[in-house]
Amino acid sequence: MALAVSSMLLLSGCGLGKMAREHQASQGGPVELKLAYHLPQNHYLSQGMERFAQRVNERSGGTIKITTYPAGQLYTDKSMNDAIMSGGLDMGLNSTAMWTTVVPALNVLDVPFLLNSYDAVGRAMDGSLGRTLTSEMERKGVHPLIWVDYGYVQFCNNQRPLKEPEDFKGLQLRGYGQIPAETIKALGASPVTMSSSEVYMAMQRGTIDGQTSGTTAMYQRKIYEVAKYLTMTNHAYCEFVLALNGGSWERLTEEQKRIVEECARETRDELREQTRQQDRECMEKLRAAGMEVYEIPPEDLPLWQEATMQVRENFIRKMGDLGRQLVDQCLAANRN
Repeated sequence: MALAVSSMLLLSGCGLGKMAREHQASQGGPVELKLAYHLPQNHYLSQGMERFAQRVNERSGGTIKITTYPAGQLYTDKSMNDAIMSGGLDMGLNSTAMWTTVVPALNVLDVPFLLNSYDAVGRAMDGSLGRTLTSEMERKGVHPLIWVDYGYVQFCNNQRPLKEPEDFKGLQLRGYGQIPAETIKALGASPVTMSSSEVYMAMQRGTIDGQTSGTTAMYQRKIYEVAKYLTMTNHAYCEFVLALNGGSWERLTEEQKRIVEECARETRDELREQTRQQDRECMEKLRAAGMEVYEIPPEDLPLWQEATMQVRENFIRKMGDLGRQLVDQCLAANRN
């Protein structure tokens, strides 16, 4: 009996779960959608997903029922995207970094110094850049519902203040992907690959000198205990995406789609404002915890852009015309 129950639970996340939901919808019942995310339930992005689900359930008058599965209960960040594409999961919130192997165009968000302000990020993701990235994801049978801001990426280390690109020489820094590693190398440091859970211990033991991430992640992981210097470069931007399986999206009526999109936009706007606040608040918390904080003056930005220009050029060379289009869409958002 225990084996049978285990098998039923497993199948509910795979093909039979999808068939059961489709059968229920054909019988006139509510459209049931599973929404998964791997972040802890108390994370502000997680709380945003809970509000989104509640709004849809209420405003649809019971014709849509979204059930949430937080903190990796159903899928991890590594397994979630395959489940969305196969239909085993209706929708999920995941970092765009986890989608880049399937949709390489999303790497543009890690190309350094393309988007120079939060407002520029918003214009880009709500405008032509967001539409292009949506089209690239839809080619994989996935419908991106909203792009969810998670903030700018910075550098920290325990050796010296990083006030200009030359200060990076000789450092061992952990990056979180291919383009972050290229950026670290372009600045003169050596990139090191390891999971985020290993960073604290590696810095404590001297295996690495520092790392690159957002201030919220630094504070949550108590990096201030092992790093002395924080440089606010704002060189890349972290986005999450709330994505639906294409078949699950098409099961909705036009009115249901309108409700889902309306609730999603409200949630996106709330989280966008929270992200701005979290970035600055965590920077100040890191300062209060003893880190020296250096913010790059606007007049020094061209120096940093020049030092990392080869990363942009490599991205365009690898992605071709699409890469040039994506870069141009980012730069255009800075000018509006």
